[in-house]
Order: sequence, then C-alpha cells, then structure tokens
Amino acid sequence: MRLVRAELLKIITTSAAWWLGVGTLAATALALPFNIFMADQFLGPNPVSTEGMDELQAESVIAQQDVVVQAANIYTSGQFFGLLLVLVVGMLLVTNEFHHQTVTTTFLTTPQRTRVITAKLVAAVLIGVLFWVVTTAINLVVGALWLNSAGYGAQLGEWGVIRSVLLNLLAYAIWAIFGVAFGTLITNQLGAVVTASVLYLIGTQAASLVFYALSVWLDNPTILEWQVIVPSIASMLMITGGDDIPGSPPQWVGAVILIGYAVVTGTIGTLITRKRDIS
Repeated sequence: MRLVRAELLKIITTSAAWWLGVGTLAATALALPFNIFMADQFLGPNPVSTEGMDELQAESVIAQQDVVVQAANIYTSGQFFGLLLVLVVGMLLVTNEFHHQTVTTTFLTTPQRTRVITAKLVAAVLIGVLFWVVTTAINLVVGALWLNSAGYGAQLGEWGVIRSVLLNLLAYAIWAIFGVAFGTLITNQLGAVVTASVLYLIGTQAASLVFYALSVWLDNPTILEWQVIVPSIASMLMITGGDDIPGSPPQWVGAVILIGYAVVTGTIGTLITRKRDIS
C-alpha cells in the first residue's frame, strides 16, 4: 500500500493528470446533452422512422426506442473519450518515470520490479474508478432530472441500466490497466500518447469500416458482431449493446474480451519491465 500511495502521489502532483481530469469532465459535458437529444429523438412523439431501412437496421432503430436502452446510454455518457483519457493517465504512471529520469531511483528503492508495476496498476485502476465516480454522478443527476421531467421515470431500478453503469466501471478500470501496459511497451512519453491516441481514435473507425466492408462484400451481416474483438468497440458494446440490440453479441462478451486483454497486456508489461535495462 505504501507503493500504491507513492504512485498516486507521483501522478496527482503533476499538472497533466489534473488536465486529464478536466478533459474527462469536458467530454462528459459534451456527450451528455447529445445523448439526451438522441434519446428525445428516439423516445419523443415523432420517433425516428424505419422507412427505407433494411430489416437489421430497422430492428436496431426499434430497439433504440426502448427507454431502458436510452437511459443506460445517458447514464454512461462520455465513455468514449473518458476511456482514452484514463488510458493516458495509466501511461503517464510509467512514462513519467522515464521522462523525468526517476525510474532508476524507483527500482533501486524497490528492487522487486513486479511490485512496482503492480502498484502502478492498482493506482491506475483507482484513478480510473475516481473518473468513473465523478462522471457517473454527473450523468445520474442530470440524466435522472431529464428522464423524470420527460415523463419516463429515472429507470434506476431497471437491471439493464444498472448493468450498463457497472460494466462502465469495469471498462474504466480495464483501460487504466491498458495504459500502464502500453507505457511499458513505449516508454517515450510523447510517442506513447500519440500512438495510443491514434490507435484509439482512428483505429476504432478504421476497424468498423473494415468489418462493415467485409459484411457487405460477403453478404453476411453477422460479421459485424466480430467488431467486438476491438477493445474500444468492446467497451461500447458493454454499455449499449447486448441481446436487446439486433446484430450485437451479449454485453458479457465485451466484458470477457476486455478482461482477457487486460490480463494479457498487464502480464506482458510486467515481464518487459522486469527484463528492461534502465541504466
């Protein structure tokens, strides 16, 4: 626990971590009203028309007209950019050591490198949980006020909503682990942040296009379900997909895939750090 407290002290005493926290709030502030607007479009008196859509698209739109689905989406607003910022925080826990040349002192103080990386993983998860708590609190207050005022009720007693909120917590924790693991792979701070951001923002869209093109080319819509192997898409599936959305695998599939990625990347990151020459 002393190591964990030391890692938390290292990150909270840098301005970058606070700016990332502000960025998470900003992402939530932008995503929340947008999701409320979309919920109003799907649930309002003039819902989105399915005319001219194929069967799968029409079923998806109809599924989105469920108040539980929209409530879950509102209460998890800001996840896409929030996970990216948590990823960066996790990377900073590792790359700061190399950037500020404190890594030698750290490993001389605690020669058991596995304990150091474990402390960084725990600290990153705690920060991810904190980000989730703050953003979820904002979403719950504003979202519940809008849902009640619109006559739909807060929906906080529905298991579909509770499940999405809890899986969102899991996503924040896992992406914090990804950040630490990624930082062990690329120790250059700027290189790690730029590479991870490009992979997350552009890679997600590119992967979606590839799977969509394959589904059209092979005339097989079920290929779209395989998008879940992409971590960022698995995260979105956990809160907005599932059996209620046609063409989407169950939410637990996204959770299992993310946990698998976390175990593999965390293990690889620890092994690399144990063997790396830091002289």
